Amino acid sequence: MLDPAPPPPPSSDGRADTRQPSGQSLSRGAAWRLWLRHQRRPPRHSRPSAARHAVSFVMWAALAVAIGAVAGLLSAGFLWALDQVTQQYGQTPQLLWGLPLIGFAVGWVYHRYGGAANAGTEAVVAELRHPRARLPWQMAPLVLLGTLVTHLCGGSVGREGTAIQMSAALSDRWTAWLGLRGWDRSTVLTMGISAGFAGLFGTPWAAAIFALEFPAAGKPGNARRAGSTIPRAIVGLAAALIADAVCRATGVPHAHYELGPVTPWGPTNGGLANLGWAAAFGLLCGIAAIAYRWLYATFKSLFRTWISYPPLRPLCGGCVVIVLVALLGTTRYNGLGLPVIEQAFVEPIEGTAFLWKTVLTSLTLGAGFKGGEVTPLFFIGATLGNAAHAFLPLPLGLLAGMGFVAVFAGVTRTPWACTLMGCELFGVKAAPFLTIGCFAAAHASRVIKSLTNVSIWR
Repeated sequence: MLDPAPPPPPSSDGRADTRQPSGQSLSRGAAWRLWLRHQRRPPRHSRPSAARHAVSFVMWAALAVAIGAVAGLLSAGFLWALDQVTQQYGQTPQLLWGLPLIGFAVGWVYHRYGGAANAGTEAVVAELRHPRARLPWQMAPLVLLGTLVTHLCGGSVGREGTAIQMSAALSDRWTAWLGLRGWDRSTVLTMGISAGFAGLFGTPWAAAIFALEFPAAGKPGNARRAGSTIPRAIVGLAAALIADAVCRATGVPHAHYELGPVTPWGPTNGGLANLGWAAAFGLLCGIAAIAYRWLYATFKSLFRTWISYPPLRPLCGGCVVIVLVALLGTTRYNGLGLPVIEQAFVEPIEGTAFLWKTVLTSLTLGAGFKGGEVTPLFFIGATLGNAAHAFLPLPLGLLAGMGFVAVFAGVTRTPWACTLMGCELFGVKAAPFLTIGCFAAAHASRVIKSLTNVSIWR
C-alpha cells in the first residue's frame, strides 16, 4: 500500500503552499484565476498593498462595465421582442386559445431541462442571501423564451423577473470564471440584479437600492455592516447606470407616465390632512399587496396539490384563464396592460380593474407560467388609485402614481427602493406622498402577514 502524499509545505507566512507541483502546468485561465486570487487575498497578518488595491479596483470596475453593458443589451433586446409579441397578440386575440398548449410546452421544457432554474427569481434571491451553488446557465434562455411565448398568447404576467434572472444567471458565469466565492460572488449577483432592473425600467438609483433591500426584507439576520454594504451599493449603482445608458442608447423606449398636479403637503392649505389621506391610501395598498400574495400562494398550492405532473399545471391554468376572459368579455387585463395603466393616470376607469388583474396574474403565475409580477403590480396599484379617487380627496394622477409604487412596496417590502423609483418616474415633487404611501404599504403588509400567518413568498 502506498503512503499518502505529504501535505504541502508551509510558506514563509505560515500558510500552506498551494502552488502547482513541478512537472504540471496550469491552463492559461486557471493560472490567471490563481494569480488574481493571490492578489486579492493577501497573506494573513499582512497589510494589503497599493498594487492589490489597484487590482481589486480594476477588477470591480471592469465587472461593472461588463455586467452593465450585457444587461443593457439584454434588456433592450427583451423589450423589443416583448413589444413585438404584445402587438401580435393585440392584432390576433385568438392566440389566447393557444395559452394552454404553450403552458404545457413551457412546463415540459422546464421539467425536462430546467433543473434549478425552475425556482426562478427565488433561486436568485436564495443564492444572494446564502451563496452555495452557481445559477444554471440555462436559466437565461429558458425564462426568456417562456416569458415571450406566454405574452404572445395573452398570459397575464410581467417582465422584470425575466430580466433579473437573465442578468443574474449570466453574471454568475463571471464568478465561475474568476473563481469568486462568498461575499465576492454575492456582490456580482447584486450587480446583475441592479443592472437587469435598471435596464428594464430605466430607474438605476432605485435598482441599486432594490438589489440590496429586497434580499434582506423580512430577514433581520441579513442586515449587513456598512463596511460591506457601501462597496456593494457602489458597484451595483455603477452597473445599473451603465445598463440604463446602454439600453437607452439602443433607442428602445421605456414607458412614461404623467403624474399631473400635486396637492399641497405643507402645514398650510390642508397639507397635513393630505398627508394623512396618503397614509390611509398606503394602508389600503398594503392590504391589496397581501391579498395578491395570498391569492398567488393559494393558486400555487392548489395546482401542486391537485396536479402532480408539473407540465399539466400551466395547461389547466391556461384553460381557467380562457374561461375567465370569456366571462369578463374583454382582454384588457391580459398581458402587461400598459394602455390601461396609462389611462388610469388621466381618466376614471372601471373600479374593478385592479381586482380582475389580481385574480388573473396570481392564477397565471400560480399555475406555473413564466414571467414577472412587477408590471402587473403597477397595474393593480394604478387602477386601485384610480378607483380610490372616488372617495379620497387627492388628485387622480397622484393616487395612481402612489398606488403604482406602493403596492409593489407592499409585496416586496422594499419601501426605500419603491420611493426612489417613484421619484425617478414621476419627479421629486411628489416625494412626500410617495414616501408615506410606500412605507405605509410595506408596514401594513408586514403587520397583516405577522397577524394572520399568511404563507407567502419570503
